[in-house]
Amino acid sequence: MTTVSNPKVTLIEDGKKMTIKQMEALAGQLLPRHKASDESVVVVLQGECVLKFADKDHLLSQGSSIIVPAEEWHQIKVIQDFRALHVMPKDIQFEFKSN
Repeated sequence: MTTVSNPKVTLIEDGKKMTIKQMEALAGQLLPRHKASDESVVVVLQGECVLKFADKDHLLSQGSSIIVPAEEWHQIKVIQDFRALHVMPKDIQFEFKSN
């Protein structure tokens, strides 16, 4: 069983309506399963991960991006040391779920 752990998160930009955070995680990390009140965008800068939704997995690597829909449970499994930008509305709310 893989242990769930939090990524390193750094605030990059903080605007009036939007926020950009950088996420970093090491190969093998499983990030917490969660959903959000609004959609957001993940842009992979380095490495590789699988973004798991209930019905489909998405392999993301350097240069790829995805819009994460609101109110959908999802989780990231890091394949190669990973760094990504997470662009989201400032008022977004997250709900976390144990595996």
